[in-house]
Amino acid sequence: MPTRKMGARKRVALVAHDNKKKELIEWALYNKHSLAKHKLFATGTTGTLLEEALDQPITKFLSGPLGGDQQIGARIAEEKIDVLIFFWDPMEAQPHDPDIKALLRLGVVWNIPFACDRATADFLLTSPLMYHDYESMTPDYQTYLKRSKP
Repeated sequence: MPTRKMGARKRVALVAHDNKKKELIEWALYNKHSLAKHKLFATGTTGTLLEEALDQPITKFLSGPLGGDQQIGARIAEEKIDVLIFFWDPMEAQPHDPDIKALLRLGVVWNIPFACDRATADFLLTSPLMYHDYESMTPDYQTYLKRSKP
């Protein structure tokens, strides 16, 4: 099975729905020193809020509903994002729900670690694997690609 190497400095995407932004900011502040060891990415408003709170540069994409979720998904497929922390709101309907599902799907398709709630984010960020090189198994989609050709 093919692998991909993640360096000790992970490329971490941080995303939060409106009702979860405060919780993500609190979590990020609590983990400020750990997050400083990684390169951070985020969707629009979340990125701006995190950059101010953490006093650390964040690579910002568009707002989620304007395509930011898809931009992060593309970076996952290109192996340019290693970890996804996405505090999503399961109690609130989102107008861009298909984009959200696509983003979560890509996390699984490309076998990257991701967390959708604070407890899982805590476990993920405190794993020793977050601070060392790591080889992740990547699924071999050659059979699928050959089957898909007309």
